[in-house]
Formats: sequence, C-alpha cells, structure tokens
Amino acid sequence: MFGRKKTPLSSRIDTLIARSARLQGDIEFTGGLHLEGHVIGNVRAAAGEGATLWISEQGIVEGAVDVPNLVVNGVVNGDVHGRERVVIGATARIHGNVHYGTIEMALGAQVSGKLIPTATKAQSTGRGAAEAVDASSSQRPAAPHDAAELPPAAVDALFDARRSGT
Repeated sequence: MFGRKKTPLSSRIDTLIARSARLQGDIEFTGGLHLEGHVIGNVRAAAGEGATLWISEQGIVEGAVDVPNLVVNGVVNGDVHGRERVVIGATARIHGNVHYGTIEMALGAQVSGKLIPTATKAQSTGRGAAEAVDASSSQRPAAPHDAAELPPAAVDALFDARRSGT
C-alpha cells in the first residue's frame, strides 16, 4: 500500500462483450475479458490463469465474480473474489462482499458489503499482515480487517498520506 510498487495488470483483451450485448448464463474465460454489456450469471476465470476482467462504466454483472485480477468501473450485484488484485474505480457500484488479495479503491466508489482480505503468502507462513508489510514497524497498531472499524478521520489520514507519498 505505502511505498510498494504496483504490479501492472495485463492489458491483453481476448474477449469483448459489447455494450449492446445481454448474456444470460455463467461465463468462464481465460486471458482478458472486457465487459461493457449486461451479464446475468456468474463470471469466473479458468483455473491456473492470470486472467483479468475489466467491467466498464456501462458494464453490469448480476452474479458472483471470481477472477485473479479485476478492474471495476460498472456495477456488480453479487460477491467478488479477486484472488490477486481488485481495482475499484470511482464510478463502480458493488452490492456484495469483496474478497481481495490487494485492493485499490478510488474516491467515489461504492461497496455495499464487506471488504475481506484473503490469505497472503506472508499470512500462510505464520507472519501477520503487519509484519509482512514492514517488519520494522512493530510500533504500528495492526489494521482492522473490517473497514467499518476505521473511523472516518483515520480513512482521511490514510488517503492524505497516500497522495503525499509518505
């Protein structure tokens, strides 16, 4: 989060669901899927793939999403599982829980549900998340796992620190 370099998402698009398309049923894909239409069903990436799903501002998914990488600018009515990275844009509206490896959220994004971190490599080796970020930061209190536990002033301070690069 602070001082870590972002891993760039693949910009490869193998499949495009156009704005005028309306699909009913589950979708399983590999590579990159760009969604501008309306999907009534679950969207998931095939196992073992570093797939990326982009949901544009006009895109709507009515069902669960389970992918390694996700960029949301549209609407998701269902739970989201972004095993590696979830990027929630300013125009995104998610009505469901968000399970994430790494998360990035823009000001204006709306999530009606819980933000739930998934187990990281550091957590599976027995080290806590705070230790994994910076072993020398033992004076810092551990971050709560539920975003609702953070007071608004603390959230503002985190955003200000991120913008200033500290």
